[in-house]
Amino acid sequence: MKNLDDIMAMAQNVQNELTKAQAALDTIEVEGVSGGGLVKVRASAKGRIIGVSIDDSLLNPAEKGVLEDLIAAALNDARAKADAASSTEMSKLTAGMPLPPGFKLPF
Repeated sequence: MKNLDDIMAMAQNVQNELTKAQAALDTIEVEGVSGGGLVKVRASAKGRIIGVSIDDSLLNPAEKGVLEDLIAAALNDARAKADAASSTEMSKLTAGMPLPPGFKLPF
């Protein structure tokens, strides 16, 4: 077994790598869509909403409820894609780590 100093150094290195990975997640961009592309939401892999695009054809007061549903669907799609991108990036980082099955790092 490694001595305590080696274990602490390895833990510090892992912490530094996780910090870098978390910062990188904010640079990964995903796009959620709904209504066949009529509503688009861009988000970072951390879940920060970057922008919303709404097709002009939806800007009708009579379609307000439909538009609200499409925006919610696009946000949910963007969030799901952000979660997937985040998981992919984190799994790259933890691929060589001997973590117990089902163990998730605090992200």
